[in-house]
Amino acid sequence: MLEQNRFLKTSSWVFSLLLVLPILAIFSTAFGESDDVFGHLMSTVMGAYTLNTILLVVGTVFLSLLMGIPSAWLMANYSIPGDRWLQWALVLPLAMPGYIVGYIYTDWFDYAGPIQLFLRDVTGWTSAAQYWFPDLRTLPGACFVLALVLHPYIYLLARAAFMEQSLTLTQSARLMGCSPLQSFLRISLPLARPAIAVGASLVAMEALGDFGTVNYFAVSTLTTAVYDTWLGYSNLNAAAKISAIMLVVIFLLISSERYSRRKQKLFSQNVSADKIAKAPLNGKLKALATFWCWGLFAIAFLAPLGQLLIYAWDYHSSSSIEDFIQYSFNSLYVSSIAAVVALIIALLVNFYRRFSASPASNVPMRISSLGYAVPGTVLAIGVLISLTSIDHAINDVAKAMDWGRPGLLFSGTMFALLTAFVVRFSAVAIGSVESSLAKVSPSLDMAARTMGCNAKSIIKRVQLPLIRRGCLIAMLLVFIESMKELNAALLLRPFNFETLATYVFNYASDEHLEYAALPAILLVVVGLIPLIMINRSLEQSHS
Repeated sequence: MLEQNRFLKTSSWVFSLLLVLPILAIFSTAFGESDDVFGHLMSTVMGAYTLNTILLVVGTVFLSLLMGIPSAWLMANYSIPGDRWLQWALVLPLAMPGYIVGYIYTDWFDYAGPIQLFLRDVTGWTSAAQYWFPDLRTLPGACFVLALVLHPYIYLLARAAFMEQSLTLTQSARLMGCSPLQSFLRISLPLARPAIAVGASLVAMEALGDFGTVNYFAVSTLTTAVYDTWLGYSNLNAAAKISAIMLVVIFLLISSERYSRRKQKLFSQNVSADKIAKAPLNGKLKALATFWCWGLFAIAFLAPLGQLLIYAWDYHSSSSIEDFIQYSFNSLYVSSIAAVVALIIALLVNFYRRFSASPASNVPMRISSLGYAVPGTVLAIGVLISLTSIDHAINDVAKAMDWGRPGLLFSGTMFALLTAFVVRFSAVAIGSVESSLAKVSPSLDMAARTMGCNAKSIIKRVQLPLIRRGCLIAMLLVFIESMKELNAALLLRPFNFETLATYVFNYASDEHLEYAALPAILLVVVGLIPLIMINRSLEQSHS
């Protein structure tokens, strides 16, 4: 038993330190000597990049709150036509990559798009000088598109918080003369504030790390600065410094969200006894609520998906099926390996925590989960720094031994992309295994020990069979997230290697998304799987 515990301890610490190495490498490089490139960026464009990033995050969070909170409140408390379908349909926009939605809406709203063409046909206008029309390819347009695809984070968490609130609180407020709006603002909204704050922080981090949408809209942010500094200037040092700034911003976002709730105390409420059927809406309120929820679903998911289907049908003969099959296989191959490796790490750190009585057993699990909060572009720079250092060391040793230079064994191959996927998404697997393992009673472990089983036998005969479903879910979630990851894949993919995400993005950047509509639809369908799973678990927990 002692030897097996030692193996779990050693392997957990080794893997956790390897997973945090890219983050440490960013700061180590960032605190090094400054160069001319970073100094030039600081004196010219870095101020504008930083301001754009702040405005992008604030604007996206604000619009996401406007979209997510009202729909969450309506779905949790009121009955409107089709609410049984709407409660999960409003989650689906999360499956839509932002750059795809941005391309479609730009195509619709451009001067040569169908909306402005229809407007000119109706009014008789002949040129853009005769009327004003909003330009979507701006910073506010990027905020709007990102809010369309990210507001379900707030909707999901706020809806869960509203559903957990006791009905007696709002009834008491109504008895004291409060209107429905006043009871919402004074009772329901403050109680849901922690969940809304978490959702807003998720939206902020996603907006901060987005590259595809802001790059397509030509909005320069810190994320695009990292990408341009590495690929444009080939300067890893300057890219690391910008990445370190982004990591500090993320840390401040998370810390400020938690600090804002430091004095707030919430107590669980027994809602099963007093939660009754949703209240019906009538007249104008019913029409307004129906229009809001169904309209939000239509513009955020239904309309873009419909346009992709039209593209796929109209341009299927011009699309390259061979490329689609090849890049689908590439994504399948890389994502499958990443899912297996992430599951192995998740099992090791969770079992070490399970069998160890030391408080330090929690540390490897938490360290291994840090990568999920790091944007893919930033993480890619950390992986490049780490693996490039290893490659240089190997080449120096090989040269000293007169073996010849082996080249870039790690940073120039698929290993770099796999490393980024594992570092970024191991937290997903760890969380899934942790929640499954928490449901296994410790008394089962004790009973197995009394029957002479060691740690290996307990894991094999007791725990693994009981958490098998959680392991499958962990692999599935890591697989799906790896399939959709764009930022890291753009920077770390080997030469002449494309994934579905990079393939679709390249076509969108070249204004030819219609030729990649089929792989874009596949990315959306793949992204729907975890959303359906999350919504089902939410319904079961509140049924």
